[in-house]
Amino acid sequence: MTTPQQQWPIFDGHNDTLLRLYKPMEGDPPRSFFQRSSYGHIDFPRAKDGGFGGGFFAVYVPPHPSTVKGPPGYNMIVTETGYEIPSFDEVEYEYALDFAMGMVAQLFQWETESRGQLQVVKNAAELNRCLRKGIMAAVLHFEGAEMIDPDFHSLEVFYKTGLRSLGPVWSRSNKFAHGVPFKFPHSPDTGPGLTELGQELIKACNQLGIMVDLAHMNQKGFWDVAELTNAPLVVTHSAAHMLCPSTRNLTNEQIDAIGQTKGVIGINFNVRDLRADGKTELDTPLLETVRHINYLVRRIGIDHVAFGSDFDGTNVSNELGDVAGLPKLIDLLEEEGYDKVSLRKLTHRNWVRVLKQTWKG
Repeated sequence: MTTPQQQWPIFDGHNDTLLRLYKPMEGDPPRSFFQRSSYGHIDFPRAKDGGFGGGFFAVYVPPHPSTVKGPPGYNMIVTETGYEIPSFDEVEYEYALDFAMGMVAQLFQWETESRGQLQVVKNAAELNRCLRKGIMAAVLHFEGAEMIDPDFHSLEVFYKTGLRSLGPVWSRSNKFAHGVPFKFPHSPDTGPGLTELGQELIKACNQLGIMVDLAHMNQKGFWDVAELTNAPLVVTHSAAHMLCPSTRNLTNEQIDAIGQTKGVIGINFNVRDLRADGKTELDTPLLETVRHINYLVRRIGIDHVAFGSDFDGTNVSNELGDVAGLPKLIDLLEEEGYDKVSLRKLTHRNWVRVLKQTWKG
């Protein structure tokens, strides 16, 4: 019988698995990425079960422990119509650099430990080869650029190491831009966009061939990047604001711009960014994910939509469960009428195409 990975390897736009294992959540046991576990969303055995061929492995620097005042989500304000999470403190460069170095080292340790079964890919040829041969392909991605210095020396070094994708911000401000806060219902138009240094960062990424990720960017920042970049516009994990009016989701104007530049949107599996009511309800049907995929495909075409799960960084539906549940999503898409050509585009070919256009070498 043909496995999901042999039919169409699934290359995913975003996961936080590096963080989940580098700094385990309270209650998580110590474990190896190569050990099957019931904790988190991704480990190597479950990934193989789900046909997961690889994806963007995010380096995200959490708030400094000295600034954390409670458990995750402690500061969420629930309103009559939705929710709001107050702004997070900025992260200092020295702390961010040290934390990022540890997470990057962990990814390369996984590569060594895998004995050829996982590779940190640095160009499109390596990515294609891994997907073709069933080797897990990992793209080193920075979610927030707090570990980048104003002279971009660390950007050059991390690029040589393997950095190929960077989001200037997470949902907090830094010296490069202003991240979009978490609010529902609300427009992503929440404040200023790129700083002058942020504009220089975009130019530096274009010059090196680092993909710029607009996830967590507010509306002004999105359009600032659109005016500056010479690469396709890409959002690794988001959804349609028209269907779920979260600040993290994309307006029709933003969606259209991504399609016009031949970019890609990775659909986020976070139930809070999929449901029309914005609720964190784990019994949300997986069809909500399909609803957003259908909306984007009808608006900008099959060539510009992909997966951007946010595994290990968010709450996904119980129906999906974890990475091993990805074939359930494929089955639903087949039932919706997506043929094999379309499914290959959604699962990996659109990501491969946009990375080939963006990367150099």
